[in-house]
Amino acid sequence: MEAFIFINQILWHNSVLGLLLVTGIVLTIKSRFCQYRALTHGVRILRGTYDNAKDPGAISHFQALSAALSATVGLGNIGGVALAISLGGPGAIFWMWVVGFFGMAIKLTEVGLSMLYRNTDDPQNPHGGPMWVVSKGLANMHPRLAPLGKCIGAIFCLTLLVSAVTGGNMFQAWNVGTITEEYFGIPSVLAGIVLALLVGMVIIGGIKRIGAVAGRLVPFMVALYMIAGAYILIVHASAIPSMIILIFKSAFFPQQMTGAFIGGTAGYAFLFGMKRALFSNEAGQGSSPIAHSAAKTSEPIREALVAGLEPFIDTIVVCTFTALVILSTGIWNRAPEASFVEIPSIVQSGTSQWTLHTSEVPQRVEGNWTSGDRVFTIVSADPNPQSGNQLHRLSGEFVDIAGELQIDWESFKSESVPRPIDANLYASYVGATLTAKAFDSVVPGLGKWLITLAVWLFAVSTMISWSYYGEQGIVYLLGERMVLAYRLIYCALIIVATLGFIESDADLDNVTSIGTGVMLFANVPIIWVFGHQALRAYHDYIARLKEGHIRPYQPPTT
Repeated sequence: MEAFIFINQILWHNSVLGLLLVTGIVLTIKSRFCQYRALTHGVRILRGTYDNAKDPGAISHFQALSAALSATVGLGNIGGVALAISLGGPGAIFWMWVVGFFGMAIKLTEVGLSMLYRNTDDPQNPHGGPMWVVSKGLANMHPRLAPLGKCIGAIFCLTLLVSAVTGGNMFQAWNVGTITEEYFGIPSVLAGIVLALLVGMVIIGGIKRIGAVAGRLVPFMVALYMIAGAYILIVHASAIPSMIILIFKSAFFPQQMTGAFIGGTAGYAFLFGMKRALFSNEAGQGSSPIAHSAAKTSEPIREALVAGLEPFIDTIVVCTFTALVILSTGIWNRAPEASFVEIPSIVQSGTSQWTLHTSEVPQRVEGNWTSGDRVFTIVSADPNPQSGNQLHRLSGEFVDIAGELQIDWESFKSESVPRPIDANLYASYVGATLTAKAFDSVVPGLGKWLITLAVWLFAVSTMISWSYYGEQGIVYLLGERMVLAYRLIYCALIIVATLGFIESDADLDNVTSIGTGVMLFANVPIIWVFGHQALRAYHDYIARLKEGHIRPYQPPTT
């Protein structure tokens, strides 16, 4: 696993993320701010104004967008935003907005390329994605480059498959099983079996059924989540203006420690916000163009404009709702749940390893501690690479020893002797549980039901879309004959992920990040080499639109 961590440090280096942001800025300028056209003309396309059932493709523009969104709108919008705020502070949200805005240009360009190069040998079942762009594009440049194009396409497909079966499948299943068992006591494997059956019934029907299900599921789950979020925001309406000011302020100035938040610099707000936005909307990764390539259209740029809406909906709308819920309720910088009578003492547990020594269990302010509750206290030690200061969370877990609760503290690595800054003890809420706690703070019990339902809906939607992405990788590598076997293996892995072999989501995340990282490395150069073709097609389309040559579809009269 250490090798995976090392590879990820290279693949997801800050310079790589910076290059992706620069790519978005350049494409925005060269397209003359295509975001405006996506939000205007793209919406008209999405409403079916230009739909022609005889155009090549398998699904409508709306279904294609829903299929792509079903892969991006998910746990990242619930837990990922919470993680970005807890590590980077409120300023991370501002940089999420920035990246989401420029991500619209990236998404439009990469989908435009996939539409230009998609394989329509079977008009009812087209194939597209970066693998087809690079293989056809290099072959068009020179026949001698054709083998290189096929090789790069194959590498992309292999990493696509890794991402599909880990992040798009097993990661989702593991979270569903874990949350269902934690909240309701239902064995994780039973949740996995039900999930496998649900996903199997959808993906067995191919992209047409995936598009149809996604077209109904995505609007429902987004609406449900946002209605619940809207209620929370109405209750805390008075706090919203100050939170928005805080977002802008924290984006450019260091945020000091406050409550459970250990503080952070503006630079770290930028990094965590940018990473979360890129992970959330998948701009530049090359996955969503595969779904969009199935759309019915005779105009490649028409679907590209629809795709430009994807980062806006995912990052700027849904993620913002989650962020404002977390910030307005104050759960991100909550007060301590308990305090020790005396400041705990630090003891050495090994070479440069430290832990806490506590003999008492402080009384919780509300309710009682139970075995398995995760907690942390804040200590000062070596510089923290995640916050830019010297504050760290030292975590522990309540355990039952001979009928008595005690805190089992983890070891902490520091060259200097850590120093507790106070006697406060905080309950640990990570990712989706922090978002659930925010809902619970307004309506007790709401978070448990809402987050569980949302995790199930988001997981199913993500899994059916990523199954199709992986399926297209199989088609490129092995042909249509292996699709059924792939679908069966994909469903079986859902159950495997819930059998207890996976100890933490970090293990799967490390593997997934390698897959998506290599996809990014393969796709961004493709955008830089061939992107001008998509932009040229885009400007041609807009010129014809302005001249009145592109009009809504009118069915022939009989």
